[in-house]
Order: sequence, then C-alpha cells, then structure tokens
Amino acid sequence: MSLFRTENLFGKRQNLKLKTQNSTQNSQMPLSDPRRQKQLRQFIEKLGLSGQAPVKWELLDLALTHPSASPQANYERLEFVGDAVVKLAAAEFLFETYLDAHEGELSAIRGMLVSDRLLAQIADSYGFDRYLIIANSALADKVGQETRLAAAFEAVLAALYLSTYNLSLIRPWLDSHLHRFSETIRRDPTLQNYKGALQAWTQASYQSLPEYRVTELGQVYGDVERFMAEVWFQGQLWGRGKGSRRRRQNRQPRKLRFGRCSRGRMKGRMRGPGGEGIEGAGGEEDRNRRLSDLWLITEEFIN
Repeated sequence: MSLFRTENLFGKRQNLKLKTQNSTQNSQMPLSDPRRQKQLRQFIEKLGLSGQAPVKWELLDLALTHPSASPQANYERLEFVGDAVVKLAAAEFLFETYLDAHEGELSAIRGMLVSDRLLAQIADSYGFDRYLIIANSALADKVGQETRLAAAFEAVLAALYLSTYNLSLIRPWLDSHLHRFSETIRRDPTLQNYKGALQAWTQASYQSLPEYRVTELGQVYGDVERFMAEVWFQGQLWGRGKGSRRRRQNRQPRKLRFGRCSRGRMKGRMRGPGGEGIEGAGGEEDRNRRLSDLWLITEEFIN
C-alpha cells in the first residue's frame, strides 16, 4: 500500500471519528418529553450506571420501543446490532475469567449465555417491561414475553454500545449475571447442551445420529400441547414431549422430572427400545437416552 493511500485512509478514519464524536455529543441531549427522559434515567440508574452517563438517549428510547407501538421507530434495527454486542461482551468475560478453558468449551458456554431465555431472565430482573413502550395487545401475549424481553435486552446493549463504541456502559452491570450463569453451566458435564451430548454419544457408539420428528397437533396459539416432538433412533422411539412453540436455537435448558417437566408445563415420557418406560433404569445407555427427553424439553419447545 502506498504512503499516499495510507495517509488518505488515516485521514478518512480521523474524519469519521470526529463525526462520530459530534454525533454522540448531539445525541446525548435530553429527550423532548421530560417524563420519558426521567423514566430512562431511572432505568439507567437501575442498571447501576450514573444518570449522567454518556448515553445516546434517542437510541435508548428506540431500544425500549416495541414494534407494536411504532412500526417504523422501534428496537428491531438495534436488536440486530445487539445480537453481536452481547456475544462480544460474553466472549470478553469468558476469555478473561476462565483462563484454562479451551476454545470449544468457551464457545459452548457462550452459546448458552446468549440464549433468549437467559437474556430474558436478566431483562426481567431489571423490570424491562416497565420501561418498554408497547401496545396492550402485545403486552398481554405471555407466550411471546421471553422473545420480547430478549429482543429489548439486545437492543439496549446496542444503544449503550453505540453511545461510546465500547463496552464501558455494559460490562459493569452485566458481568455479574454472566458469572452466575456460566458457573451453573460449567457444573453440568454436558454444558447444558443435551442435544449435542445425545448426538455425540450415538455417533460415538453407533456411528449414527438420532432423528427428530415434530408434529403440529393443534392451531390454537399458546396451547401448551400444540406441538409434539419425538426422538427416534434406529427405528425406536426414545423420547416424546409436547409444548406450545417450535424450537428456537440456543435455548437454556430446564430441569426434567422424568415423565413430566418439573414445572408441570410440558409432558414427556421416555421409553426404551421395546417401548417400556425406563424411568429409574440404570446404566450408561439409559442415561444417554434420558438426554433425548432433556433435549425435547430444552431445545424443541419454549414455554
């Protein structure tokens, strides 16, 4: 690369930096609605940040606006950025905290940490719904609450990141949540990836993978038995479960009490090759069959 081109690129980057700084200063002006401004300052302070933090209030306002309230000015574009920001924050935290962990383990833990279910839990702990501008019809949708909270959470992270172009407004309050969840995940030998554990076992033992079948049983939105999923292996049914929604990736697992989900919201029955119930059975093969039911509850359905 020529010296002239290098200097030209450097000059463009400097100009972009100055424009960004000017834009940041302008965007940190309070909102025209003093009530909304007060509400957002309270939200920032609830995160543990100063009310005088260099926040782009217009972006934060967008991050806490649901599409049902404004089809154009809402959190959807910020959610796109926030999806990358939360992965970066989790990656930095894990890299600095678990110095002896290998790349595969770090990736698996991060996959769980950035799941909608965990993000929604963090958002709920700060009362995101109280600050979210949303139509009453959408607020009444309990089935979509997890997705809504996770989307708003990612959008808020994007707004905070774009306020400073670093994680200085994010990690001071997010790290404690990442630490708590990552410690729980690391205590699980499967790192709470039950589907992966089941597939790894069947591949290693039989050089074959299980088959997953999903059937829609009804058309009623929110019905806890709308969908049924089954795990089949070598022509034998290993597990069955029912739930209200289809699978989305990277779901945080729930605990299974054999025969029924511990919360009583999803029914599942685990069966051996001959169709017999294997609850209480022992042995490595039975243990891994139980992973099939765990996968059904943790990966295939959202409740």
